[in-house]
Amino acid sequence: MSSKQHATLRYTAMRFGIFAGCFLVVWGLTRLQILPSGIGDSHIIWVLLLALILSAPLSFILLRKQRDRMSEEVAPRVERVKERLTANQAQEDA
Repeated sequence: MSSKQHATLRYTAMRFGIFAGCFLVVWGLTRLQILPSGIGDSHIIWVLLLALILSAPLSFILLRKQRDRMSEEVAPRVERVKERLTANQAQEDA
């Protein structure tokens, strides 16, 4: 199997890993009271949102190659679906 066949799975796993790392860092910083822990009982929601906000740009920068490989994997499939849709529409019109 080529590396392109698992590019989507690899990208997703790496993206989740970056999110999990950000979550642990933010959680640790809130426990050490370096970052505020939210209002009332909102601690976990605050940590999740902050980790999500931090992990998005990191993933965009750090996973550029994996994202390109994933798009190479997905693009032919999308093109085939478009061709089938066009063929089905032409058949219905005829």
